[in-house]
Amino acid sequence: MASKPHPPIMVGGGGEEKMLRLVAKYAQACNVFNTPDLEQKLDVLKQHCENEGRDYDDITKTVYHLIDTGENGEKTGELIDELGRLHSLGFSAAIGMVPQVPRLDVLERIGSDVIPVAAAF
Repeated sequence: MASKPHPPIMVGGGGEEKMLRLVAKYAQACNVFNTPDLEQKLDVLKQHCENEGRDYDDITKTVYHLIDTGENGEKTGELIDELGRLHSLGFSAAIGMVPQVPRLDVLERIGSDVIPVAAAF
């Protein structure tokens, strides 16, 4: 992301008409929620970019997603699969919360079992 003449601008939210239009017109990055209509939102952003004469691929796309491996790691594979799907849609980062954040074992599992796999996408 370029930093001249200003710091990179990220616009986040869920609105297709206003928020995604603002992304196409002004932002260097966007953050959207991982909802069932996620792919539709990307299509809308592509259309807004086309309308603005903007290269869709110049926008860094991030997504808010729950980083949940489950109480005992039972959801780790599902999380990795979803992060892979998000990457294939063009997202470069997942931003989210860890439901069991006070538990060190959960954070260690994310560090050892999820991050290395996701980093290889």
